[in-house]
Amino acid sequence: MTQNISSRIRIMTINMHKGLSPLHRHATIYELRQRMRHHHPDLLFLQELQQEHRGRIRRFGDWPANELTHFLSEDFWHDWHYGKNVEYSDGHHGNAILSKKPLHKGRNYDISAYRFEKRGLLHSITELAGIPIHCFCVHLALFEKGRERQLTEIIQYIDSLTESGPAIVAGDFNDWRNRASAPMQAAGFIEVFEGLTGSPAKTFPSIKPILPMDRIYVRGLKIHSAEILHEWLKLSDHLGIAAELEIL
Repeated sequence: MTQNISSRIRIMTINMHKGLSPLHRHATIYELRQRMRHHHPDLLFLQELQQEHRGRIRRFGDWPANELTHFLSEDFWHDWHYGKNVEYSDGHHGNAILSKKPLHKGRNYDISAYRFEKRGLLHSITELAGIPIHCFCVHLALFEKGRERQLTEIIQYIDSLTESGPAIVAGDFNDWRNRASAPMQAAGFIEVFEGLTGSPAKTFPSIKPILPMDRIYVRGLKIHSAEILHEWLKLSDHLGIAAELEIL
């Protein structure tokens, strides 16, 4: 029997570190774009995307003049959704979802646990084999108590929006003690590396990853493969991860 390839999707997530090298010395945005495209993800979940920063343009002569979602997606990903989380005098940054398929753009939910640390949960919907897939891009708080509150809030949002349907939650969970998996599993989600290997991938710091910060949780989707993108070690302070999924 011929397999229905349209029921599969390749996704990727990375904390971009605002398009700078781990020590902020070099702009890495052009190489990041090239490496992202090399893996041909259908869906790309990005955190710390520096959508606009006039200081970067002054410091780095070749920094893109356009908003980074336009720069990254041009002639490759056909739709994108950006959620601004932090604004300052020179610009702003946040989360983004880039997609080869059309996106129905939902809200960017404010899930900030602390006044000094603005965070968002960005929601979009795409389709796979005619079935809606709810996509959530997230960057959780640095402190565990804040993350606990955020996970409770995130799961409530997901339940209200998806009616237990297929969903992907991807991003930087800052969860080095792996406390997120229990509540996520209770909500019907499984992390792609945990599902295949028994534990999340170690992705931080990129130069010598020892902490499992970055995750892809899925519900209603079969996990075919998952990989750590080790070749990105000088492009951000996090390594990217990718997975191939199939609708159940």
